[in-house]
Amino acid sequence: MRIRFWGTRGSLAKPGPTTVRYGGNTSCVEVHLADGMRIILDCGTGAHDLGQALLTSGEHPLHGHLLITHTHWDHIQGFPFFAPLFTPGNEWDIYAPGSLGRGLEDTLAGQMEYTYFPITLDQLGATIRYHDLVEGTFQLGAARITARYLNHPALTLGYRVEVGGVTIVYATDHEPHARHQPAVSSLAGSPPGALPVHPEDRGHIEFLSGADLVIHDAQFTDEEYPKKIGWGHGTVEYAVSVALAAGAKRLALFHHDPLRDDEALERLVATCRHRIEAWGGALDVFAAAEGQTLELPEQEMPPPDSVRHTPASALPKATATEGSPKTVLIVNDEPDLVDFIRVALSPEGYRLLSAYDGEAALRIARADHPSLILLDWQLPGRNGLEVCQTLRAESDPLLRDVPIVLITGQTGAEDTAAAFAAGVTDYLTKPFKATYVRSRVRGWLLRTHTDTPDQG
Repeated sequence: MRIRFWGTRGSLAKPGPTTVRYGGNTSCVEVHLADGMRIILDCGTGAHDLGQALLTSGEHPLHGHLLITHTHWDHIQGFPFFAPLFTPGNEWDIYAPGSLGRGLEDTLAGQMEYTYFPITLDQLGATIRYHDLVEGTFQLGAARITARYLNHPALTLGYRVEVGGVTIVYATDHEPHARHQPAVSSLAGSPPGALPVHPEDRGHIEFLSGADLVIHDAQFTDEEYPKKIGWGHGTVEYAVSVALAAGAKRLALFHHDPLRDDEALERLVATCRHRIEAWGGALDVFAAAEGQTLELPEQEMPPPDSVRHTPASALPKATATEGSPKTVLIVNDEPDLVDFIRVALSPEGYRLLSAYDGEAALRIARADHPSLILLDWQLPGRNGLEVCQTLRAESDPLLRDVPIVLITGQTGAEDTAAAFAAGVTDYLTKPFKATYVRSRVRGWLLRTHTDTPDQG
């Protein structure tokens, strides 16, 4: 397996004299497998140079798989400039998180509308197949791909690629779920008591488990993070922490902040290495650099499937919903916050219900069977944890298993642990942005929707 970084910058392309060493192009990583299959992770501005290199490689026709984490501009802005898409005879399969409404093809077409770009999506010459993904595992030839939702203000997937005994994980644009994380030193070796209290943070560590290479969001530092909470990015220290806990072999710090110049990145890497050495860890840490190539030898495996294109039936099921809209119950005693959440969720087409105390929440839940509940902790009468415990004790599985996202300003580890012990599904910490409400609700509805029997 050969991995090459074509774009390592986050948020905004920043080429110039201060970013020569680590690069100014945004996210794009090429993974070339031993059997010839090409997997491209994200299509930021770095995809332009990758496309030019592929055109001059002499390989024709070109086949590949483009796995997009999410459709924020810094991850798709290179798509209209990726030259192999214009050549007839080439074939590309493009994957990205599916939504409950708009599909991947429509989203990519949006940035190529006449107002923004002179060429439309339907003018591309290559054969292109679009795949809207949810969490799950699927096969691309000999490669096993696992997709997992990350914590970002847009629905975002990380990708774990396993082939020939080699594992890499691409997890960019990810913010810790819990505001307070255990110290890095306590996570080395991952003793159970030291792991994060939030199940999604523990699930993230499991997603990285044993990887030969983790390419991880590291846009901020712990010192910068308090002013960046809710932006959807993690810290250098968090990336090191979870990679250590996961027993990863190598960690590539990725999605470098536009304000971080080469010298600053080198200082961060040196600090990380000194800390890991002091803690007795074996993790190899480096900052991903544009143009950098890594070789990870694959073990000899049986011949891959001769069919390059994986049928849609082998992928996680399509995410478009049919029939009546999903129902979301908003439970909060602050009318202004209820209105804020309603405005945030209205464009999604959900059926929105409201309750302002615990007893009303239980009555409405029993009568309407919501698909998801946004539940405040502090409520008149029964508080949020009591409402949650009551629902989890119901005999009706539609109530007992409904996703419950707790809304609270209580962020301490003990508070978080108490909430999950009461049966909370997830935790949304105040203050939060409208985009975070939308992505969190989308993610849990997609998770539960694809678990239903009709979704296979």
